[in-house]
Amino acid sequence: MKTLYLRIVVTTIIVMIVSSVVAFIFSNSYYQISLKPFNDQKVTQMVKNIVDFYEKNPNVPMDDYLDHIAALGYQIYLVDQQGHGSFYGGAFRNKEVDRNIIEDVLNGNVYHGISEFQSKAFITGFFDNVLTNTIGMSITVDGEPFALFVRPNINHQFGEMRIFFSVLLILTILLSILFVAVSTRYLVKPIVNLTEATKRISQGKYNFHLNVKRRDEIGTLAENFSKMATSIEQLEEMRQEFVSNVSHEIQSPLASIQGFSQTLQAKNLTEDEQKHYLSIIEDESRRLSQLSKQLLTLASLDKEEMNVEKSTFDVAAQMKQVVFMTEWSWREKELAIDMDLPSILLHADQKLLHQVWTNLLTNSIKYTENGGSISVRMTKHAKECHIEIQDTGIGIAATDLPHIFDRFYKADKSRNRKEGSSGLGLAITKKIIDLHDGKIHVESQLGKGTVFHVYLPTM
Repeated sequence: MKTLYLRIVVTTIIVMIVSSVVAFIFSNSYYQISLKPFNDQKVTQMVKNIVDFYEKNPNVPMDDYLDHIAALGYQIYLVDQQGHGSFYGGAFRNKEVDRNIIEDVLNGNVYHGISEFQSKAFITGFFDNVLTNTIGMSITVDGEPFALFVRPNINHQFGEMRIFFSVLLILTILLSILFVAVSTRYLVKPIVNLTEATKRISQGKYNFHLNVKRRDEIGTLAENFSKMATSIEQLEEMRQEFVSNVSHEIQSPLASIQGFSQTLQAKNLTEDEQKHYLSIIEDESRRLSQLSKQLLTLASLDKEEMNVEKSTFDVAAQMKQVVFMTEWSWREKELAIDMDLPSILLHADQKLLHQVWTNLLTNSIKYTENGGSISVRMTKHAKECHIEIQDTGIGIAATDLPHIFDRFYKADKSRNRKEGSSGLGLAITKKIIDLHDGKIHVESQLGKGTVFHVYLPTM
Protein backbone atom coordinates (compact mmCIF):
# COMPACT_ATOMS: atom_id res chain seq x y z
CA MET A 1 0.00 0.00 0.00
CA LYS A 2 1.42 3.38 -0.98
CA THR A 3 1.89 5.83 1.84
CA LEU A 4 1.31 9.56 1.62
CA TYR A 5 5.04 10.07 2.25
CA LEU A 6 5.98 7.92 -0.76
CA ARG A 7 3.35 9.58 -2.92
CA ILE A 8 4.66 13.09 -2.15
CA VAL A 9 8.30 12.08 -2.77
CA VAL A 10 7.53 10.35 -6.08
CA THR A 11 5.24 13.16 -7.21
CA THR A 12 7.87 15.78 -6.40
CA ILE A 13 10.57 13.89 -8.32
CA ILE A 14 8.26 13.48 -11.33
CA VAL A 15 7.47 17.20 -11.20
CA MET A 16 11.21 17.97 -11.11
CA ILE A 17 11.86 15.74 -14.15
CA VAL A 18 8.93 17.09 -16.15
CA SER A 19 9.76 20.70 -15.30
CA SER A 20 13.40 20.11 -16.31
CA VAL A 21 12.37 18.68 -19.69
CA VAL A 22 9.92 21.50 -20.32
CA ALA A 23 12.50 24.08 -19.26
CA PHE A 24 15.05 22.55 -21.65
CA ILE A 25 12.56 22.60 -24.53
CA PHE A 26 11.81 26.27 -23.93
CA SER A 27 15.52 27.08 -23.53
CA ASN A 28 16.32 25.30 -26.78
CA SER A 29 13.55 27.21 -28.53
CA TYR A 30 14.91 30.46 -27.12
CA TYR A 31 18.37 29.60 -28.46
CA GLN A 32 17.02 28.79 -31.91
CA ILE A 33 14.98 31.98 -32.12
CA SER A 34 17.15 34.57 -30.39
CA LEU A 35 20.62 33.37 -29.44
CA LYS A 36 21.61 31.52 -32.63
CA PRO A 37 21.37 34.61 -34.92
CA PHE A 38 23.28 36.62 -32.33
CA ASN A 39 25.96 33.92 -32.10
CA ASP A 40 26.19 33.85 -35.90
CA GLN A 41 26.82 37.60 -36.03
CA LYS A 42 29.40 37.42 -33.29
CA VAL A 43 31.41 34.64 -34.95
CA THR A 44 31.03 36.36 -38.36
CA GLN A 45 32.67 39.49 -36.93
CA MET A 46 35.45 37.38 -35.44
CA VAL A 47 36.15 35.70 -38.83
CA LYS A 48 36.12 39.09 -40.53
CA ASN A 49 38.76 40.31 -38.07
CA ILE A 50 40.87 37.23 -38.76
CA VAL A 51 40.66 37.84 -42.50
CA ASP A 52 41.30 41.57 -42.25
CA PHE A 53 44.33 41.13 -40.04
CA TYR A 54 45.95 38.60 -42.36
CA GLU A 55 45.25 40.56 -45.52
CA LYS A 56 46.87 43.59 -43.91
CA ASN A 57 49.83 41.46 -42.86
CA PRO A 58 50.39 39.09 -45.83
CA ASN A 59 53.95 38.31 -44.79
CA VAL A 60 52.77 36.26 -41.79
CA PRO A 61 52.98 32.52 -42.54
CA MET A 62 49.39 31.29 -42.95
CA ASP A 63 49.90 28.02 -41.08
CA ASP A 64 51.50 29.70 -38.09
CA TYR A 65 48.84 32.39 -38.07
CA LEU A 66 45.96 29.93 -38.10
CA ASP A 67 47.64 27.72 -35.48
CA HIS A 68 47.79 30.72 -33.15
CA ILE A 69 44.12 31.57 -33.86
CA ALA A 70 43.13 27.94 -33.22
CA ALA A 71 45.05 27.96 -29.93
CA LEU A 72 42.81 30.81 -28.77
CA GLY A 73 39.84 28.44 -28.91
CA TYR A 74 38.66 28.02 -32.50
CA GLN A 75 38.21 25.20 -34.98
CA ILE A 76 39.38 26.19 -38.49
CA TYR A 77 39.23 24.68 -41.97
CA LEU A 78 41.09 26.28 -44.89
CA VAL A 79 40.46 25.04 -48.43
CA ASP A 80 41.73 26.20 -51.83
CA GLN A 81 40.14 26.22 -55.27
CA GLN A 82 41.24 22.67 -56.01
CA GLY A 83 39.57 21.36 -52.85
CA HIS A 84 42.77 20.81 -50.87
CA GLY A 85 42.10 21.70 -47.26
CA SER A 86 43.79 21.85 -43.87
CA PHE A 87 42.34 21.69 -40.35
CA TYR A 88 43.55 23.71 -37.38
CA GLY A 89 42.57 23.37 -33.73
CA GLY A 90 40.10 20.79 -32.41
CA ALA A 91 38.80 18.11 -34.75
CA PHE A 92 35.37 18.41 -36.31
CA ARG A 93 32.91 15.62 -35.59
CA ASN A 94 31.84 15.72 -39.24
CA LYS A 95 34.29 17.13 -41.79
CA GLU A 96 32.01 17.07 -44.81
CA VAL A 97 30.85 20.26 -46.52
CA ASP A 98 29.10 20.70 -49.83
CA ARG A 99 31.33 21.75 -52.77
CA ASN A 100 28.79 24.40 -53.76
CA ILE A 101 29.21 26.06 -50.36
CA ILE A 102 32.98 26.17 -50.86
CA GLU A 103 32.59 27.64 -54.35
CA ASP A 104 30.15 30.24 -53.02
CA VAL A 105 32.62 31.34 -50.33
CA LEU A 106 35.51 31.42 -52.82
CA ASN A 107 33.39 33.79 -54.91
CA GLY A 108 33.37 36.26 -52.01
CA ASN A 109 30.06 35.41 -50.29
CA VAL A 110 29.80 34.85 -46.57
CA TYR A 111 28.53 31.44 -45.45
CA HIS A 112 26.31 31.70 -42.35
CA GLY A 113 26.36 28.06 -41.33
CA ILE A 114 25.60 28.80 -37.66
CA SER A 115 22.31 30.63 -38.23
CA GLU A 116 21.28 28.21 -41.00
CA PHE A 117 22.23 25.06 -39.08
CA GLN A 118 19.27 22.73 -38.59
CA SER A 119 19.41 21.52 -34.99
CA LYS A 120 17.70 18.28 -34.07
CA ALA A 121 15.41 17.90 -31.08
CA PHE A 122 17.19 18.39 -27.75
CA ILE A 123 20.46 19.38 -29.49
CA THR A 124 21.40 23.02 -29.75
CA GLY A 125 23.57 24.02 -32.69
CA PHE A 126 25.89 25.83 -30.37
CA PHE A 127 27.39 22.49 -29.20
CA ASP A 128 27.38 20.59 -32.54
CA ASN A 129 30.97 20.84 -33.87
CA VAL A 130 30.40 19.84 -37.48
CA LEU A 131 31.96 21.61 -40.43
CA THR A 132 28.64 22.85 -41.74
CA ASN A 133 28.06 24.63 -38.39
CA THR A 134 30.65 27.33 -39.13
CA ILE A 135 31.07 30.77 -40.61
CA GLY A 136 32.71 30.73 -44.05
CA MET A 137 34.53 33.70 -45.57
CA SER A 138 36.94 34.23 -48.49
CA ILE A 139 40.59 35.01 -47.70
CA THR A 140 43.44 35.75 -50.12
CA VAL A 141 46.69 33.85 -49.55
CA ASP A 142 49.65 34.58 -51.86
CA GLY A 143 47.29 36.10 -54.39
CA GLU A 144 44.96 33.09 -54.51
CA PRO A 145 41.48 32.92 -52.98
CA PHE A 146 40.87 30.42 -50.15
CA ALA A 147 37.69 29.54 -48.27
CA LEU A 148 38.11 29.93 -44.50
CA PHE A 149 35.58 28.17 -42.21
CA VAL A 150 35.68 28.99 -38.47
CA ARG A 151 33.64 28.10 -35.37
CA PRO A 152 34.36 28.37 -31.64
CA ASN A 153 35.95 25.31 -30.03
CA ILE A 154 33.38 24.67 -27.30
CA ASN A 155 35.50 22.04 -25.56
CA HIS A 156 38.43 24.43 -25.42
CA GLN A 157 36.48 27.53 -24.38
CA PHE A 158 33.89 26.00 -22.11
CA GLY A 159 35.35 22.60 -21.17
CA GLU A 160 35.75 23.35 -17.46
CA MET A 161 32.42 25.19 -17.32
CA ARG A 162 30.63 22.24 -18.90
CA ILE A 163 32.11 19.93 -16.27
CA PHE A 164 31.24 22.45 -13.58
CA PHE A 165 27.62 22.76 -14.72
CA SER A 166 27.32 18.99 -15.15
CA VAL A 167 28.52 18.41 -11.57
CA LEU A 168 26.30 21.25 -10.38
CA LEU A 169 23.27 19.75 -12.14
CA ILE A 170 23.90 16.23 -10.80
CA LEU A 171 24.45 17.50 -7.25
CA THR A 172 21.34 19.69 -7.51
CA ILE A 173 19.23 16.70 -8.55
CA LEU A 174 20.64 14.37 -5.88
CA LEU A 175 20.43 16.96 -3.09
CA SER A 176 16.93 17.95 -4.20
CA ILE A 177 15.77 14.33 -3.95
CA LEU A 178 17.41 14.01 -0.52
CA PHE A 179 15.92 17.25 0.79
CA VAL A 180 12.51 16.33 -0.63
CA ALA A 181 12.65 13.01 1.21
CA VAL A 182 13.61 14.70 4.50
CA SER A 183 11.24 17.66 4.21
CA THR A 184 8.34 15.43 3.16
CA ARG A 185 8.78 13.35 6.29
CA TYR A 186 8.58 16.58 8.28
CA LEU A 187 5.40 17.54 6.44
CA VAL A 188 3.77 14.13 6.71
CA LYS A 189 4.58 13.45 10.37
CA PRO A 190 1.74 15.66 11.74
CA ILE A 191 -0.68 13.93 9.36
CA VAL A 192 0.51 10.56 10.69
CA ASN A 193 -0.15 11.85 14.21
CA LEU A 194 -3.61 12.98 13.13
CA THR A 195 -4.26 9.52 11.71
CA GLU A 196 -3.29 7.91 15.01
CA ALA A 197 -5.48 10.40 16.85
CA THR A 198 -8.38 9.53 14.55
CA LYS A 199 -7.92 5.85 15.40
CA ARG A 200 -7.98 6.70 19.11
CA ILE A 201 -11.19 8.68 18.66
CA SER A 202 -12.79 5.78 16.76
CA GLN A 203 -11.94 3.62 19.80
CA GLY A 204 -13.63 6.09 22.14
CA LYS A 205 -10.37 7.49 23.55
CA TYR A 206 -10.50 11.27 23.60
CA ASN A 207 -7.83 12.10 26.16
CA PHE A 208 -4.78 12.83 24.01
CA HIS A 209 -2.63 15.80 23.04
CA LEU A 210 -1.37 16.59 19.55
CA ASN A 211 2.11 18.09 19.89
CA VAL A 212 2.01 20.03 16.62
CA LYS A 213 3.51 23.50 16.95
CA ARG A 214 3.19 24.91 13.47
CA ARG A 215 1.61 28.05 12.07
CA ASP A 216 0.73 26.73 8.63
CA GLU A 217 -2.38 24.91 7.36
CA ILE A 218 -1.33 21.64 9.02
CA GLY A 219 -0.92 23.43 12.35
CA THR A 220 -4.39 24.94 11.94
CA LEU A 221 -5.75 21.49 11.06
CA ALA A 222 -4.17 19.97 14.16
CA GLU A 223 -5.52 22.76 16.35
CA ASN A 224 -9.02 22.37 14.93
CA PHE A 225 -8.74 18.60 15.25
CA SER A 226 -7.91 18.96 18.95
CA LYS A 227 -10.90 21.25 19.39
CA MET A 228 -13.06 18.74 17.55
CA ALA A 229 -11.84 15.93 19.81
CA THR A 230 -12.65 18.03 22.87
CA SER A 231 -16.11 18.78 21.49
CA ILE A 232 -16.70 15.11 20.74
CA GLU A 233 -15.61 14.22 24.27
CA GLN A 234 -18.01 16.78 25.68
CA LEU A 235 -20.78 15.51 23.40
CA GLU A 236 -20.07 11.96 24.55
CA GLU A 237 -20.27 13.05 28.17
CA MET A 238 -23.51 14.89 27.41
CA ARG A 239 -24.84 11.82 25.61
CA GLN A 240 -24.05 9.57 28.55
CA GLU A 241 -25.54 12.08 30.95
CA PHE A 242 -28.57 12.42 28.69
CA VAL A 243 -29.11 8.66 28.61
CA SER A 244 -28.65 8.51 32.38
CA ASN A 245 -31.15 11.33 32.91
CA VAL A 246 -33.69 9.81 30.55
CA SER A 247 -33.34 6.45 32.27
CA HIS A 248 -33.78 8.09 35.65
CA GLU A 249 -36.76 10.17 34.55
CA ILE A 250 -38.44 7.10 33.07
CA GLN A 251 -37.53 4.80 35.95
CA SER A 252 -39.04 7.05 38.61
CA PRO A 253 -42.67 7.13 37.29
CA LEU A 254 -42.43 3.48 36.27
CA ALA A 255 -41.40 2.55 39.81
CA SER A 256 -44.34 4.56 41.18
CA ILE A 257 -46.78 2.94 38.75
CA GLN A 258 -45.46 -0.53 39.56
CA GLY A 259 -45.48 0.06 43.31
CA PHE A 260 -49.01 1.47 43.49
CA SER A 261 -50.30 -1.18 41.07
CA GLN A 262 -49.05 -3.85 43.46
CA THR A 263 -50.61 -1.97 46.37
CA LEU A 264 -53.97 -1.89 44.58
CA GLN A 265 -53.92 -5.68 44.43
CA ALA A 266 -54.32 -5.79 48.21
CA LYS A 267 -57.87 -6.63 49.25
CA ASN A 268 -58.01 -4.55 52.43
CA LEU A 269 -57.91 -1.09 50.73
CA THR A 270 -60.75 1.35 51.12
CA GLU A 271 -62.41 2.92 48.12
CA ASP A 272 -60.83 6.29 48.87
CA GLU A 273 -57.37 4.72 49.05
CA GLN A 274 -57.92 2.96 45.74
CA LYS A 275 -58.98 6.22 44.08
CA HIS A 276 -55.93 7.98 45.55
CA TYR A 277 -53.52 5.34 44.26
CA LEU A 278 -55.20 5.31 40.85
CA SER A 279 -54.87 9.10 40.60
CA ILE A 280 -51.14 8.77 41.38
CA ILE A 281 -50.79 6.14 38.64
CA GLU A 282 -52.63 8.45 36.24
CA ASP A 283 -50.38 11.39 37.13
CA GLU A 284 -47.25 9.32 36.65
CA SER A 285 -48.55 8.00 33.32
CA ARG A 286 -49.25 11.54 32.21
CA ARG A 287 -45.74 12.51 33.28
CA LEU A 288 -44.28 9.67 31.19
CA SER A 289 -46.38 10.77 28.23
CA GLN A 290 -45.17 14.37 28.57
CA LEU A 291 -41.56 13.20 28.83
CA SER A 292 -41.83 11.06 25.69
CA LYS A 293 -43.42 13.94 23.74
CA GLN A 294 -40.65 16.32 24.81
CA LEU A 295 -37.96 13.80 23.88
CA LEU A 296 -39.54 13.36 20.46
CA THR A 297 -39.71 17.13 20.05
CA LEU A 298 -36.03 17.52 20.94
CA ALA A 299 -35.05 14.70 18.58
CA SER A 300 -36.99 16.43 15.79
CA LEU A 301 -35.43 19.83 16.54
CA ASP A 302 -31.92 18.35 16.62
CA LYS A 303 -32.16 17.14 13.04
CA GLU A 304 -30.21 19.36 10.66
CA GLU A 305 -32.89 18.95 8.03
CA MET A 306 -35.58 20.13 10.47
CA ASN A 307 -38.28 21.70 8.33
CA VAL A 308 -39.34 25.05 9.80
CA GLU A 309 -42.68 25.91 8.23
CA LYS A 310 -42.65 29.69 8.32
CA SER A 311 -45.64 31.91 7.69
CA THR A 312 -46.58 35.50 8.49
CA PHE A 313 -48.78 35.99 11.55
CA ASP A 314 -49.51 38.39 14.41
CA VAL A 315 -47.44 37.26 17.38
CA ALA A 316 -49.54 39.40 19.74
CA ALA A 317 -52.69 37.46 18.81
CA GLN A 318 -50.81 34.20 19.35
CA MET A 319 -49.60 35.31 22.78
CA LYS A 320 -53.14 36.30 23.82
CA GLN A 321 -54.30 32.86 22.74
CA VAL A 322 -51.71 31.19 24.97
CA VAL A 323 -52.70 33.39 27.93
CA PHE A 324 -56.35 32.43 27.33
CA MET A 325 -55.49 28.71 27.14
CA THR A 326 -53.69 28.84 30.51
CA GLU A 327 -56.42 30.92 32.17
CA TRP A 328 -57.60 28.09 34.42
CA SER A 329 -54.07 27.67 35.83
CA TRP A 330 -53.40 31.31 36.69
CA ARG A 331 -56.93 31.97 37.92
CA GLU A 332 -56.68 28.99 40.26
CA LYS A 333 -53.61 30.62 41.86
CA GLU A 334 -55.24 34.06 41.76
CA LEU A 335 -52.42 35.52 39.70
CA ALA A 336 -52.68 38.96 38.15
CA ILE A 337 -51.90 39.04 34.42
CA ASP A 338 -50.67 42.30 32.89
CA MET A 339 -50.42 42.41 29.09
CA ASP A 340 -49.01 45.03 26.74
CA LEU A 341 -49.21 43.37 23.33
CA PRO A 342 -49.21 45.68 20.30
CA SER A 343 -49.74 44.03 16.93
CA ILE A 344 -46.39 42.82 15.51
CA LEU A 345 -46.01 40.61 12.45
CA LEU A 346 -43.47 37.78 12.44
CA HIS A 347 -42.42 35.41 9.68
CA ALA A 348 -41.89 32.24 11.67
CA ASP A 349 -43.21 28.77 12.48
CA GLN A 350 -46.47 29.32 14.38
CA LYS A 351 -46.58 25.85 15.96
CA LEU A 352 -43.02 26.03 17.29
CA LEU A 353 -43.38 29.56 18.68
CA HIS A 354 -46.72 28.60 20.24
CA GLN A 355 -44.80 25.97 22.19
CA VAL A 356 -42.21 28.57 23.25
CA TRP A 357 -44.83 30.91 24.74
CA THR A 358 -46.63 27.96 26.35
CA ASN A 359 -43.41 26.72 27.98
CA LEU A 360 -42.40 30.15 29.29
CA LEU A 361 -45.86 31.14 30.54
CA THR A 362 -46.47 27.73 32.14
CA ASN A 363 -43.15 28.02 33.99
CA SER A 364 -44.06 31.47 35.28
CA ILE A 365 -47.44 30.23 36.50
CA LYS A 366 -45.93 27.09 38.03
CA TYR A 367 -43.25 28.90 40.07
CA THR A 368 -45.23 31.96 41.12
CA GLU A 369 -46.89 31.78 44.52
CA ASN A 370 -50.62 32.41 44.97
CA GLY A 371 -51.57 36.07 44.65
CA GLY A 372 -48.50 36.96 42.57
CA SER A 373 -48.42 38.61 39.17
CA ILE A 374 -47.18 37.94 35.63
CA SER A 375 -46.61 40.55 32.94
CA VAL A 376 -46.26 39.92 29.21
CA ARG A 377 -44.94 42.76 27.04
CA MET A 378 -43.85 43.11 23.43
CA THR A 379 -41.99 45.91 21.68
CA LYS A 380 -40.55 46.31 18.20
CA HIS A 381 -37.06 47.71 17.67
CA ALA A 382 -35.94 48.20 14.05
CA LYS A 383 -36.00 44.68 12.59
CA GLU A 384 -36.34 42.90 15.91
CA CYS A 385 -39.25 41.94 18.16
CA HIS A 386 -38.63 41.90 21.91
CA ILE A 387 -40.90 39.67 24.03
CA GLU A 388 -40.62 39.99 27.80
CA ILE A 389 -42.31 37.58 30.26
CA GLN A 390 -41.86 38.64 33.90
CA ASP A 391 -43.18 37.03 37.09
CA THR A 392 -42.94 37.56 40.85
CA GLY A 393 -42.15 33.91 41.52
CA ILE A 394 -39.51 32.12 43.56
CA GLY A 395 -36.67 33.12 41.22
CA ILE A 396 -33.52 31.26 40.16
CA ALA A 397 -30.18 31.19 41.99
CA ALA A 398 -27.23 32.88 40.26
CA THR A 399 -25.33 29.56 40.20
CA ASP A 400 -28.18 27.91 38.31
CA LEU A 401 -28.76 30.64 35.68
CA PRO A 402 -25.98 29.52 33.26
CA HIS A 403 -27.45 25.99 33.14
CA ILE A 404 -31.22 26.44 32.93
CA PHE A 405 -31.26 25.79 29.17
CA ASP A 406 -29.33 22.52 29.56
CA ARG A 407 -31.30 19.36 29.04
CA PHE A 408 -32.66 17.74 32.20
CA TYR A 409 -31.19 20.51 34.36
CA LYS A 410 -33.33 21.27 37.39
CA ALA A 411 -32.52 24.20 39.64
CA ASP A 412 -34.74 22.91 42.47
CA LYS A 413 -34.97 19.15 41.98
CA SER A 414 -37.33 18.44 44.83
CA ARG A 415 -39.74 21.17 43.76
CA ASN A 416 -39.46 20.26 40.09
CA ARG A 417 -40.33 16.69 40.87
CA LYS A 418 -43.32 17.84 42.88
CA GLU A 419 -44.41 20.02 39.96
CA GLY A 420 -43.82 17.20 37.46
CA SER A 421 -41.00 18.95 35.56
CA SER A 422 -38.75 16.97 33.23
CA GLY A 423 -36.07 19.64 32.77
CA LEU A 424 -36.59 19.69 28.99
CA GLY A 425 -39.00 22.61 28.52
CA LEU A 426 -36.41 25.40 28.46
CA ALA A 427 -34.01 23.31 26.34
CA ILE A 428 -36.79 22.95 23.76
CA THR A 429 -37.54 26.67 24.01
CA LYS A 430 -33.87 27.62 23.40
CA LYS A 431 -33.61 25.24 20.44
CA ILE A 432 -36.72 26.67 18.74
CA ILE A 433 -35.52 30.25 19.17
CA ASP A 434 -32.10 29.31 17.75
CA LEU A 435 -33.82 27.80 14.70
CA HIS A 436 -35.43 31.21 14.12
CA ASP A 437 -32.07 33.04 14.42
CA GLY A 438 -33.30 34.61 17.66
CA LYS A 439 -31.85 35.08 21.15
CA ILE A 440 -33.08 34.37 24.68
CA HIS A 441 -31.67 35.28 28.05
CA VAL A 442 -32.96 35.38 31.60
CA GLU A 443 -32.64 37.68 34.60
CA SER A 444 -33.60 36.39 38.02
CA GLN A 445 -33.06 36.70 41.77
CA LEU A 446 -34.18 34.28 44.46
CA GLY A 447 -37.44 35.41 46.02
CA LYS A 448 -37.83 38.35 43.60
CA GLY A 449 -39.00 36.69 40.40
CA THR A 450 -37.72 36.02 36.91
CA VAL A 451 -37.71 37.83 33.56
CA PHE A 452 -37.30 36.01 30.23
CA HIS A 453 -36.23 38.15 27.25
CA VAL A 454 -36.81 36.77 23.76
CA TYR A 455 -35.58 38.55 20.64
CA LEU A 456 -36.84 37.44 17.22
CA PRO A 457 -36.22 38.97 13.78
CA THR A 458 -39.30 40.57 12.22
CA MET A 459 -40.26 40.68 8.55
